[in-house]
Amino acid sequence: MTTELDLSKFEKKMNIRNTNFEDIDEIIKMQNSCFPGMEPWKRDQLESHLDIFPEGQFVAEYDGKIVGSCSSLIINFDEYDDRHTWDDVTDNGYITNHNPNGYNLYGIEVMTHPDFRRMKVGYRLYEARKDLVRQLNLKSIIIGGRIPNYHLHAEEMSPREYVRQVATHKLYDPVLSFQLRNDFTLMRINPNYLPDDLQSNKYATLMEWNNVDYQPKSKRFFKTSNPVRICVVQYMMRQIQSFEDFAHQVEYFTDVASDADSDFAVFPELFTAQLMSFLDEKTPSLAVRKLTEYTEQYIELFTDLAVRYNVNIIGGSHFVKEDDDEIYNISYLFRRDGTIEKQYKLHITPNERRWWGISRGDEVKVFDTDCGKIAIQICYDIEFPELARIATEMGAKILFTPFCTEDRQGYLRVRYCSQARAVENQIYTVISGTVGNLPQTENMDIQYAQSGIFAPSDFEFARDGIVGETNPNIEMVMIGDVDLEVLRRQRQDGTVRQLKDRRHDIYRIHYKK
Repeated sequence: MTTELDLSKFEKKMNIRNTNFEDIDEIIKMQNSCFPGMEPWKRDQLESHLDIFPEGQFVAEYDGKIVGSCSSLIINFDEYDDRHTWDDVTDNGYITNHNPNGYNLYGIEVMTHPDFRRMKVGYRLYEARKDLVRQLNLKSIIIGGRIPNYHLHAEEMSPREYVRQVATHKLYDPVLSFQLRNDFTLMRINPNYLPDDLQSNKYATLMEWNNVDYQPKSKRFFKTSNPVRICVVQYMMRQIQSFEDFAHQVEYFTDVASDADSDFAVFPELFTAQLMSFLDEKTPSLAVRKLTEYTEQYIELFTDLAVRYNVNIIGGSHFVKEDDDEIYNISYLFRRDGTIEKQYKLHITPNERRWWGISRGDEVKVFDTDCGKIAIQICYDIEFPELARIATEMGAKILFTPFCTEDRQGYLRVRYCSQARAVENQIYTVISGTVGNLPQTENMDIQYAQSGIFAPSDFEFARDGIVGETNPNIEMVMIGDVDLEVLRRQRQDGTVRQLKDRRHDIYRIHYKK
């Protein structure tokens, strides 16, 4: 009688998968073995890769051990100088210049542990990249390849001659020979590509693999303009008698925004507090709880308006009681396709805590819309610059701030900070505030506002960085256009480039999710 052999005990699996945060320490350790003498990844660089473009990061795992890895980002290669360096094309290794609408996958590193070479680990990682390019319908993979054996021949031949000798199989280079075998073609040779790559004498071969399955899409041609129209509502707080009165008022402004072909209509923070004017409750904390009973009506109203008038609505903010019996200040995004998102206010003012007992949220969100990525930061939140930087790093191009302030000093805090965020992050910012009076409503009796749309301060943007603004303390709308294509170009080639010129080597914001 024969006993069946257990084959599983002989198995050693090679697995190519996306990188995760638990892999980081092992990748850094492996890099020190692969590239002695070169500066390894920093943990926050690899964390940034996973935050920004997790699909483009891979590891090779053999019998449960990481034996190889690669990193990449998406760019429009034509936007970069022919003589670019590794730091230029990777934003100093943090890939915050990743462009999800780009044409090319740019490979910034492939490595195989020295103990596991000649097992086609690199080949498998390259195949994973090629599959990703086909899946995302990108034109090509571009890499800046090392030529680590060049230092052995540098005194007798130029980099060009060395590359020719390798291409004709007269010399062998472990990196260049491998890339040529994997169907990459030489574009040019860049000097000073990696300053610490002494084996390559700082040179790199710029190489490309073309995706023969690429299907051009008309929407992905370079644009001369990508305008987004925004209608900012400066809302008058006045005594009303019913929810229907409120609904008539907000529908009027939504209709105005739609008639102007606006992409967004923006309402102020806590403008639903107008409903408290007929609730007949003098105690602020109890009045707020009564106000939360209108949450479903509010959401149904704005969902209907967004779809019916074909405009994305930033629904100001509203007090919402959730399952934990806590009350939150929440701003909703009502998309014109009928879908809904929400952003909690993260920083609660002393006034909100004292009078209403409002609880704080704990997540920075960025939302996809048919006009690109946006973020919402409610009133006090715009005064904390870390939040805008986090949203920008997550891809936001427009930052909406519904606000409610009772005096000029409070309004100016919101305005000055909103304009500062536009400059610091090279984004557009929008503020929308309440005006008027609710004399019988405790803690909502007076309002002060001047709403506006702000841009970075550079030649291609509006004078003084102000796209448009309302008159102070008057109910009105302001309609302005912002151009996301101008924003993209200025981030790349503006007079100043606050995003590209950040000193990640000495500081970085770490977002604790």
